[in-house]
Amino acid sequence: MDYIEKAARVLDLEISELQRLRGRLDDNFTQAVDLIKKAVETRGKVIVLGVGKSGHIGEKIAATLTSTGSPAVVLNSLNALHGDLGMVADGDVVLALSYSGETEELLRILPAITRFQVDVIAMCGAAGSTLAQNCDVLLDVNVEQEACPLNLAPTSSSTVMLALGDALAMVLLEARGFQKEDFAKFHPAGMVGRSLLLRVHQIMRPRTALALVRPEANIRKVLELMTSLRAGAAVIAGSDEQLLGIFTHGDFVRHFQTDPRVGERLVADLMTLNPVVVHQDKLAVEVLNLLERHRIDDLVVVDDRGVPVGIVDSQDLTKLKLL
Repeated sequence: MDYIEKAARVLDLEISELQRLRGRLDDNFTQAVDLIKKAVETRGKVIVLGVGKSGHIGEKIAATLTSTGSPAVVLNSLNALHGDLGMVADGDVVLALSYSGETEELLRILPAITRFQVDVIAMCGAAGSTLAQNCDVLLDVNVEQEACPLNLAPTSSSTVMLALGDALAMVLLEARGFQKEDFAKFHPAGMVGRSLLLRVHQIMRPRTALALVRPEANIRKVLELMTSLRAGAAVIAGSDEQLLGIFTHGDFVRHFQTDPRVGERLVADLMTLNPVVVHQDKLAVEVLNLLERHRIDDLVVVDDRGVPVGIVDSQDLTKLKLL
């Protein structure tokens, strides 16, 4: 058996169904976004319903919505009629997931839910089903074929549901003007959260740890200062403290290979002019972007006047768990 070929078939089938889903996006999707947006902006939430595989997909959709600023909770279908309906409030939106649209446990809850002033959005693969006929907005997740070779296990259908849930969450994110800073508030413990919450001045090596030299200093003196401060680079500034350039340990190695007497030369002759800089009040994520974009290891930090106030060494980012 060719396992790779079998796996490729699964992926091809699911990709095909996702393309079909993309072609079916219509005004119903827009209505669903508007309903959730309105609910969230009036302090409502999304109540997610689902059983079996649809329930698992629903949990992920709820988590994605919540982490991107649209509060969502999962209502357990078995416990809903035994007190858990207390989490539903007027103004909420219900997102019900059932491929067949005839899931018994879910349909049993619908009459109780409709007693609240809520809108029901259904993700369903059968337009003529009970769920599809008793919702306010139908999102069609019909598939022609499951990726299961027996055409039984929810595979293509669950993938389509999941992708459509992602589409809802991401469009809502943009529609509500959700920004990186907002995302960081909900993810403070992760690498993304740290890089988005921290400012450059909080992660840089301060001026006291900065190998700051004048352009007339020779390379030998510059290296001595870099070694004493355990710095991988020296920052060159003029008498007015304005930044002139940067000289790294790598620069020294390259020049030493062609000129063993490089230690007596002036740093002004060998420094890199107009180095990449970042303002001290920028978010730490900007440091990550600049280091990657320019493929450098050291980033000079400046203040409002363009005066060097610190440096970010890429090695420090690992210790701070930003890389």
